[in-house]
Amino acid sequence: MKKSYLLFLIIAIDIFVLFYQTYILSLSYSEVYIFYGYHGIVGLWSHLFTPFFGVNDFTVRLPMVILHIASVILFYKISKYYIKKEFHRVLVTLIFILLPGVMSSAILVNNAGFVLFAVLFFLYIYKKFGNSYFVYFLLGIYAFLDNSFSYLFLSLLFFAFYNKDYEFLFFNIVLIGINLFIFGSDIGGYPTGHFLDALGVYAAVFSPLIFIYLFYSLYREFITKKLDIVWFIATIPLLFSLFLSLRQRVHIEYYAPFVILGLFIAARVFIASYSVRLPVYRKNYKFLFLIAITFLCLHFFLILFNKELYRFIDNPKHHFAYHNHIAKELAKELKRKNIECIQTDYKMQLRLEFYGIAFCRKYKLSEKVDENKETVTISYDSIPIYKAYVTKINKQ
Repeated sequence: MKKSYLLFLIIAIDIFVLFYQTYILSLSYSEVYIFYGYHGIVGLWSHLFTPFFGVNDFTVRLPMVILHIASVILFYKISKYYIKKEFHRVLVTLIFILLPGVMSSAILVNNAGFVLFAVLFFLYIYKKFGNSYFVYFLLGIYAFLDNSFSYLFLSLLFFAFYNKDYEFLFFNIVLIGINLFIFGSDIGGYPTGHFLDALGVYAAVFSPLIFIYLFYSLYREFITKKLDIVWFIATIPLLFSLFLSLRQRVHIEYYAPFVILGLFIAARVFIASYSVRLPVYRKNYKFLFLIAITFLCLHFFLILFNKELYRFIDNPKHHFAYHNHIAKELAKELKRKNIECIQTDYKMQLRLEFYGIAFCRKYKLSEKVDENKETVTISYDSIPIYKAYVTKINKQ
């Protein structure tokens, strides 16, 4: 099979999996909040298809799927600058797709998927055209789109300083100022340590073994002074987020899209280390790669069949995807009971409105136990994960 056909097959399977996930997952409160509030560029982007096909899971998430597929193609194209053999490029692209953080950003309505695409697009333009006026124009647009891009400008500031490109350095200082003026900063709150939490989230986003090797690869490139633009884009946000986590809780989704680019360097370091060794000494590298792929595939199947995990969890609310469950099924159950409107807590209220259950004071939905009230139970494969009680309010 030709490598291009293999890549096409991988992308086709990826699209199928994403649509399947869209079918089984409900929109979370944060997603519905972004959608209804038109918050940021992603809030606007999520409405792309709703004027033509209505408001539903597929029309809201389809724009994120499109960004994801575009990101995959850009990742593959950029990998040509770091990896010689086409088969290796396809393999690294597959690893990119299987990263838990990338899979999540592919369908969830949040900034991570958009920022990842935007950074890959910038890098592709930079690799193709160099430090041209088009790069300046693109970065200028980014300054007005989202506060996450301040970390891109910070990375490019260090990159420009390292290369003694003071014009580019000054330009990124201006962009940081503009971005912070428009969106503000996420630095604040009372000093509390969350360093281990941040490391744990990074390990979850990348899978533990790949994150460790990515960190090692970035450090190795620093020691050998092979510092290109990707090294700065991946390393500066990573170090900044870890440093910031010493005093406050950080939102890793703001930084992870930049750190993911370190996968190019990690792949190059791994392939170079593997290639220079005689076949008899490659066993450890083969074993390391096999373990990494095994973990990624395990994460992939856990995400794909995440509802099955309820069988092994005592408290359903501890499930990693709990906030993306229930609402769709709950709306169907209420409609089956001829309840078209209801009052409940504000988060579930907004989610139910998305699925066609309006707000009213005729019925009240609460998780507070009251056996005298009508019960609504949501179960997956006969495993109850949500139970609430419906009260009909009689107005005098």
